[in-house]
Amino acid sequence: MTARRRALSFITVGVLAAAVHWTVVVAIVEGWQWPALAANVAGWLVALLVSFSGHHRITFAGHGVHWSVAGRRFALISAGGFAVNESAYAIALQRSGVRYDLLLAIVLLAVATLTYLLSRHWAFLRS
Repeated sequence: MTARRRALSFITVGVLAAAVHWTVVVAIVEGWQWPALAANVAGWLVALLVSFSGHHRITFAGHGVHWSVAGRRFALISAGGFAVNESAYAIALQRSGVRYDLLLAIVLLAVATLTYLLSRHWAFLRS
């Protein structure tokens, strides 16, 4: 797969995972009245499964790394990205008057580039 196609695939899978993340958070906040930061954890866990599945099978298909190895690496990258996500989200929720759902969308987009670079150059890199 060319670098351009891989980037487009990563963006497509990432947008899908971010949409799942955002939808889960909004559904839990609106439906169950959870605090936004707690709902964000649930949204991340569901999106992690969507994201890994898509990147493992599509974006980085043929990488030659066993799914369990790539999965552990990807989960570590995702957890690091989520730590940044949750921290930035907490600060933004406290300091801005912007709605929680719009802030979450901004934070999700900001963390996506870092996740792509680390996934491409480590999680799915044959050792």
